[in-house]
Amino acid sequence: MSITEPTVRPDSRSDAGAPDAERPGVVAGGSDTVRRFLDVRSQTDALADRLSPEDQTPQSMTEASPAKWHRAHVTWFFEEFILRRDPDYAVYDETFRYLFNSYYETVGERHPRPDRGLVTRPGVRDVTRYREHVDAAMVAALESGRLDDAALGLVELGCNHEQQHQELLLMDIKHLFSTHAFGPVYVDREPDAPGEVAPIRWREFTGGVHEIGAVGSGFAYDNEGPRHRVYLEDFAVSDRLVTNADWLEFMADDGYRRHEFWLSDGWATVNGRDWRAPGYWREEDGGWTTFTLSGRRPVVPDEPVTHVSFYEADAYARWAGARLPTEFEWEVAAGTLGDARGQLLDPDRCHPGRAGSAMVGDVWEWTASAYLPYPGFVPANGAVGEYNGKFMSDQHVLRGASAVTPVGHERITYRNFFPAASRWVFSGLRLAR
Repeated sequence: MSITEPTVRPDSRSDAGAPDAERPGVVAGGSDTVRRFLDVRSQTDALADRLSPEDQTPQSMTEASPAKWHRAHVTWFFEEFILRRDPDYAVYDETFRYLFNSYYETVGERHPRPDRGLVTRPGVRDVTRYREHVDAAMVAALESGRLDDAALGLVELGCNHEQQHQELLLMDIKHLFSTHAFGPVYVDREPDAPGEVAPIRWREFTGGVHEIGAVGSGFAYDNEGPRHRVYLEDFAVSDRLVTNADWLEFMADDGYRRHEFWLSDGWATVNGRDWRAPGYWREEDGGWTTFTLSGRRPVVPDEPVTHVSFYEADAYARWAGARLPTEFEWEVAAGTLGDARGQLLDPDRCHPGRAGSAMVGDVWEWTASAYLPYPGFVPANGAVGEYNGKFMSDQHVLRGASAVTPVGHERITYRNFFPAASRWVFSGLRLAR
């Protein structure tokens, strides 16, 4: 999978500054741990409840996974890394270790990723029973108090891992539904009325030495540290995201056909795949529409443009006479906005809101930074060390969060990453100079 996979880093912490007991996503043991575990598991079930068994089985492209697979994989995580340590635990089905391992070479062989949609058995009901079996065993283990600190750290890791897959599940279902001739609806809601697009203003920042990365005792993935210093020149970032209205101007100026704005790989990609608009957009008699989790809707001018690749984001920034911010500039700028948030996961919406001033929420924001290790980064030993480090090649960093990121899973040090051509992500951009 591409969204940043988690690794335990018990000495890391969000910049939000709340005590551990108040930080969403922190597992401390006891009844709070059980409640946190069950809340996360219930959220996955609630998201899947809107899907039929037929919806949960297919795989629309190699990069995506079936909803059923997501539900089983996050369950496998708890069984594989926590429950199997107990010699008295009864493994639900030994074949699941092969079927639902994602990419852990340390664990062993696994079913080929492109063929996950061919796994018709176990069925959806069987996966539900698997989830119930593991949930009961996890609650019993947590309530018994027999899990040590290392195991409790893995519980925290597993909860964050499952929240990542909640976002992936919605991204993948959106792509699957978009391939249907009649555009199925996941969330039935009223269309958004268009609003006014505010002009871009610039927030200026003084250069110098800045500290970057997670710090403290809260949860963060290992790729968010170690905290370190970077030197930045003076810079400015736009006070809002690039909107659909902005993007329509780029398209009207033949932005997709003017090679001078594109990186070489981007120009080859945009022509090879015949891109002429963002992902899910389609031109119809009444204008441009986009596919959403509420079906096909007219493009709303003042919403942030969504489902654009790094190549498109970079080309747009050049056309606009600006550039993309580095991930370090982005983190410094976002750190001045406190707890301001845009749209995060609302199961009754699952779509970005208006383009506002917050830098966390609505869409993941492409940065100019390649996904590379911070100075002093060392992957953990064992299987959990496979989460992040081995993906630090040919990927670009996105920052912030999206309208399908679970509430409490976001923070300004979060480093998401995808290949440059990815478009099924809820991805957009803001400008820098």
